[in-house]
Amino acid sequence: MATRGDRDHAKGGGGHSFHAVRPDVFNYVWDNSIEPELEIDPGEVLEFRVRDASDEQIRADSTSEDVAKLDFDHVNPVSGPVYVKHARPGDVLAVEILEFRPREWGWTALIPGFGLLADEFPEPWLRISRVEAERGRVIFAEGIELPYEPFPGTIGVAPAEPGPHSIVPPSRWGGNMDTKHLRAGTTLYLPVGVEGALFSVGDTHSAQGDGEVCGTAIETAMDISLRLSVRRDFRVDAPQYRIPPGSLPRAEGTGYHVSTGVAPDLMEATKQAVRATIERLGDSHGLSREEAYALCSVAVDLRIHEVVDAPNWVVGAFLPDDIFTR
Repeated sequence: MATRGDRDHAKGGGGHSFHAVRPDVFNYVWDNSIEPELEIDPGEVLEFRVRDASDEQIRADSTSEDVAKLDFDHVNPVSGPVYVKHARPGDVLAVEILEFRPREWGWTALIPGFGLLADEFPEPWLRISRVEAERGRVIFAEGIELPYEPFPGTIGVAPAEPGPHSIVPPSRWGGNMDTKHLRAGTTLYLPVGVEGALFSVGDTHSAQGDGEVCGTAIETAMDISLRLSVRRDFRVDAPQYRIPPGSLPRAEGTGYHVSTGVAPDLMEATKQAVRATIERLGDSHGLSREEAYALCSVAVDLRIHEVVDAPNWVVGAFLPDDIFTR
């Protein structure tokens, strides 16, 4: 069924075929003129070997000097695209997220010119973390362990609009949404813009806080398994997703220190909340500003508390207690 190249073929669950997308098939833009790698029937299972967000420019032995030399024309590669038979414009592509198999390490970087507080952190910085998926944890630093909660940062379908589109910003077709709740068991619903949907996925993460404020998570190459189906019983105009029961137990299992920002602009309120958390991490845990900023990106969840009491809005930054083991 492949339209170009080879593919492995084995039996998957539910009687459907299992297809492996070749690891050397990936792209750096969204473009509905890109030839699909595979053509599948709805309901079939796919396995992608996803490259990390740096496209292997960052290695396990890299330093901050490698961050400074990143080629931004080769970041966030997405594997695919895959043509789903019978998917037509106006349909909904249901993406059931099944399984992740990560490498043993991941990276988090402060990239000059990128991130919520980019003007306050002009120098490159890098942290290599150990990913222990079998133990359900990521070792960020001595005394700081994050829960291993893998998800794809970039996932979507080809835009209806012709021509190449940057891989960096998300759109109504999905893309670089960095939505940490797209974990195993979640189903993502995407609007179909072109025949066959032309689905791609990439940018897998081992852990991330809601907001990904420094611009990177625990960036980790992974194998990911998905099931793609076509739905016509409802419509979406932008991504929606369904989280299964019991998938958010950690919210009830630990305490949090919450710093807030209050301002007439949501972005400024968000910056205030993150700055306050950085200060908290320095005062209470002895972290440098760079390490604290990166930790906010991979472990702190941002929430909008209030957007109705004009002229000021409130944003909270939730710092979990249980990531600190000392």
